[in-house]
Amino acid sequence: MSDASITRILDKAVAGERLTAAEGLALLESHDLTAIGAAAHAVTCRLHPEPYRTYNIDRNINYTNVCAAVCDFCAFYRPLKHSEGYVLGKPELFQKIQETLDVGGDQILLQGGMHPTLPLEWYEDYLSDIKAHFPTLNIHGFSPPELHHFTKVSKLPLKTVLERLKSAGLGSLPGGGGEILVDRVREAITRGKALTDDWLNVNRVWHELGGVSSATMMFGHVETLAERIEHLDRLRSLQDETGGFTAFICWTFQPPDEAPWFGNRKDGVDMSKIPPAGAFEYLKTQAVARLYLDNFPNIQSSWVTQGEKIGQMALFFGANDMGSLMLEENVVAEAGTVYHLSLDQIRRCISDAGYIPRQRNVHYELIDSGDPEVQNARFRAYREALAAKATPPEPAQGSCGSGQEASAIVNLEPALN
Repeated sequence: MSDASITRILDKAVAGERLTAAEGLALLESHDLTAIGAAAHAVTCRLHPEPYRTYNIDRNINYTNVCAAVCDFCAFYRPLKHSEGYVLGKPELFQKIQETLDVGGDQILLQGGMHPTLPLEWYEDYLSDIKAHFPTLNIHGFSPPELHHFTKVSKLPLKTVLERLKSAGLGSLPGGGGEILVDRVREAITRGKALTDDWLNVNRVWHELGGVSSATMMFGHVETLAERIEHLDRLRSLQDETGGFTAFICWTFQPPDEAPWFGNRKDGVDMSKIPPAGAFEYLKTQAVARLYLDNFPNIQSSWVTQGEKIGQMALFFGANDMGSLMLEENVVAEAGTVYHLSLDQIRRCISDAGYIPRQRNVHYELIDSGDPEVQNARFRAYREALAAKATPPEPAQGSCGSGQEASAIVNLEPALN
């Protein structure tokens, strides 16, 4: 497509007009990163004229790495009865939550594998016990594939499952397990996991119950550019219907060091051989997402997979939020990509970009908890306490999903910078 045509599409998006799928694809096929990024930033500034950019403090906690699904990109799941399989006990869970609150966090991201035998009552008890001990904590929990799996184990309707978990204390849903919302892709890289309509319907019903959720995309593997747009189009359509998505987060697929296959798997893709997408592709895809998802209020930067500098640059390519401090993040780390930022580093990334750093909650409401220097001091004390313990790393563990919205319990915290 000609430069003039690309300019016309960008002008249309900046003016607030909705792009077609063909126009979105044309932008992804273009190599004019500067123009696409400038347009995305213009849209961000229109939607967010405020002088600040946001971040949050939470902790990714995986309650189990036992999973009945098989995902070719997942280096963390363990089959039932595997020697490295686990279910996280409440004493350790509560300790992790308390540490999060101590450094100014207000929520946890609670996810896990699709355990084949845990009943719905187990999850209800888990949630209600958390809320009994930590009543102000938001539980951002259970990816759509997990919730779809719960309906199979419990043999109950989706609405009933969601209502019961909401009553037990579930506060909001993460967008994990989205990958690419095209069944051709999902069937190629996963087996036994929710398909596109299942993933979308979990969010639809949750929104109908008054809940909010985030949406994600893991790209740069077996999908086509047209399928990336198809993914975005499905999210945009559901948001038109429900308005329940608070944010969109995309990240590049991080190939594992080797194919994490257990047992005899005849089908599947050895995704360890797929070269990772670079910063150019990440920034362009995020910018196009900002232009295409005209009904999504927020876009998060993906510094966890891209690193501090590209994560900061993402604030000028459509993002208005730096995401989470994430006291615990190991999915991408286990794939060989390790980026960690301290609280003062995240705040500096925002301030050096010309914005005021502000802490927010899952609803993107500002919740700055006092003097930021006090928060920084608490975080440094937390890390020093971890280093003093010198706890040896636990075996590789995992969860359903990948990237920002799924992590394992592996203890990498002493290595945080």
